[in-house]
Amino acid sequence: MRLLLLGTQGCHLCDDAKTLLDENEIVAEIIDIAIYEKWQAQFALMIPVLFHVESQRFLNWHFDSPALLHFIETLNYDESIIESN
Repeated sequence: MRLLLLGTQGCHLCDDAKTLLDENEIVAEIIDIAIYEKWQAQFALMIPVLFHVESQRFLNWHFDSPALLHFIETLNYDESIIESN
């Protein structure tokens, strides 16, 4: 599972989201959307955003631990269905 945490430099909410991911032992690659025009146009008003690369699904801020874990569980469930087929 490949997760990206989309944000920008100096974004305190992005720092909060990274802390929440760390507390829940969830690994995500940090991406500064300022260098990606497409993502900047799509996500600038929603950052931080946790983006699942394979499904293109995302969870935007403000999410807490229960919402984060539910999102991850849903992704894991979807991946297990694909693998069993």
